[in-house]
Parts: sequence; C-alpha cells; structure tokens
Amino acid sequence: MQSIELRVGVLGGGQLGRMLMQSGIDFNIQFSVLDPDPQAPCSSISKFTNGKLTDFKTVLDFGNDCDLITIEIENVNVAALKELVSRGKKVYPQPEIIELIQDKRTQKEFYKNNNIPTADFILTSNKSEVVANKIFLPAVNKLGKEGYDGKGVQILRTEQDLSKAFDAPGLLEKLIDFEKEIAVIVARNEQGNIVTYPAVEMVFHPQANLVEYLFSPAQISSVVASQADAIAKEIIQKLGMVGLLAVEMFVTKDGKVLVNEIAPRPHNSGHQTIEANVTSQYEQQLRAILNLPLGDTATISPSAMVNLLGEDGFSGDAKYEGLEEVLKVGGIHVHLYGKKRTNPFRKMGHITIVDSDMESLKKKANFVKHTLKVKA
Repeated sequence: MQSIELRVGVLGGGQLGRMLMQSGIDFNIQFSVLDPDPQAPCSSISKFTNGKLTDFKTVLDFGNDCDLITIEIENVNVAALKELVSRGKKVYPQPEIIELIQDKRTQKEFYKNNNIPTADFILTSNKSEVVANKIFLPAVNKLGKEGYDGKGVQILRTEQDLSKAFDAPGLLEKLIDFEKEIAVIVARNEQGNIVTYPAVEMVFHPQANLVEYLFSPAQISSVVASQADAIAKEIIQKLGMVGLLAVEMFVTKDGKVLVNEIAPRPHNSGHQTIEANVTSQYEQQLRAILNLPLGDTATISPSAMVNLLGEDGFSGDAKYEGLEEVLKVGGIHVHLYGKKRTNPFRKMGHITIVDSDMESLKKKANFVKHTLKVKA
C-alpha cells in the first residue's frame, strides 16, 4: 500500500464523503475536502476548502495539493480533473467517465451503443420537441444535466402533463411498468479485478422521488439476480472505470432487467453495507481507487435501510423526535450526517436495521419510518 502520508482529495463534502472518511480513518488516510457549503458534513473532520466544485481554478488548485482525487458528487469541473491527470495526478473515477455520466443523454447512448438493456428513449433539445413526440407517452422526461435526488424528472402520462416538460436538453424515456426497482453496486480496481454486492430492493418516496427505504438482499429470483449482477459487471468493464459504481435497474413484470441510471461513487443503495456486509461500500471505494485487493462483499445479515428525511413543512435547526424510542429496538444502527439545518425531504441521516427475519425487518423499518422524525 502507498505511504500513510497519502492525501486523498474528495470533491464534495456531504454525507457520502463523511462516511468515506470514517472508513478511511482505519487506513490512516489523510483527507482534503472541497465543498461550496462552509458547514458541509465534512467541514469539521477534514482539511477543508470552501469553494465551488464547478470552478476550473478552484478544483485545479485543490487537486494540486492531493496525491489522488475522487468524488462524492458528479457535478464537478471535469476540465480541471483532466488537467490534473495531465500533470500526473491520479483521478478516480476517471474524468471522461464522470463527464459521460454527468449527462443522462450520453449515459443512455452509452447503453444503446453497448447493447446494455435499458428503456427506449428519444433525445430532446427543448419543450417543443417533447411536445412534438407526444405519441411516445407515457414517458419520463429527464433533464440531461444537473438532475439529482428526484429533481430534473417529470412523469408525463398524458398530453395534459406536457405543460410540465422541461425546456432544456433532455430525453424522453418510455415509462416502464416495473415490478421492482433494484440496485447493484460494483467495484473495479486498476488491475481490472471486479466484485459486486448482492442486489438490493429500493422503495421510493412518492412525492420526493428519492429512496425512502431499501431491503437487502432483494426479494428476486436467482435468474433475475444473475442478470442484474452480469449487467453491472458489463457496464463497469466496458467503461474501464476504476472505483465504485452504483447501477439502478428496473425489474419488469415479465422478468427482464433494464438499466435506469448509474452513479460513479458510493450510493444511497449501499449505506446498509456498513453493518450488513463484510466490506462496506466506502471501504470498497478506497480499496478500488488505491488499487488494493477488493474486499469480500458477502452479506452478514439481511438488512433494511431507512432514509431519515426532513419532514415536509419544516425548515430550520434540526430536531430529532423519537430517537430514544428507535434506539430501544434491537439491530438498529443510527447514522446522523451532521447537518445543522433541516428542509423538507433533505437527507439528514439514515438508519440501518439488521435482522435474520425479513418480516421482522419490514416491521422494524415501518416502525422507524413512523417514529423517527426530523423537524425544526
């Protein structure tokens, strides 16, 4: 392994960076973090720089002081990362891959060009082009760039919904009548070694369109599980990516697996790996980008993860109601992200539940969801 003096730079100082740093302490890694929020979750536990992730000079200057640069968010200045690579810095995932994934349009074209199963789609430049393709409805209208956590996504079921279409470059994606939404996390190091985690099953919040809770492993057939695993491996192999990749997929009612989106970093669908798998997704990212042997991904225990979201209608200094009641339950692990202010649907933390019985897991997940509230 590299010297303990190794300094890893992380673009983004949110909860994913925070949990990456918590894992990196075990490897005695020194972290530098860049984030536009002076009170970001990583600000008090790293060598912290307050600055824009999309500004060329800011990212370049930040990266010059690091031995290796990685990300916890895709919305970063890729040109600066390419310049850092030209100066001999290691950047993982590679800048070209971040650039491809930044735009859902190029993401979808990558799937099509590489025969990776995904929903049919049409690229659109503006709202009028969406309207012109109304025959394609029902469909999902997605912004090409800067959509995240459910933002930049509109479901257009009928012509009456066309008023909600985005007047910006994006795509129309055929609305899939799916049975389940699943995700597989896959890692690859410089040597080309690849490992995957067992698929997890995700349940999305109906309003915020982000993951509300998940169950691991997913309740799917061995055939579907094998399909999903093979697709995740194929994607990271064809990208030639070094790092950690989350692959979100639909399972259709006739048993097909279609790729929805990918994220080149630790992901909401892997939080439970901290307690429930031999190697957490955060340790795995470090192993991958440092070119270390990849860790065992085996499941220690079935698990559930509940996202702790800010309650609708509350903004201000965060207060946690029901925390003591939740902590009385066996198998509960609380992760608070250190965000001082709450807003509606803001990710404030997550709860992992481990239990050998799936029905018990579901009951505990519902108890957590209805008991623990973030208010102001």
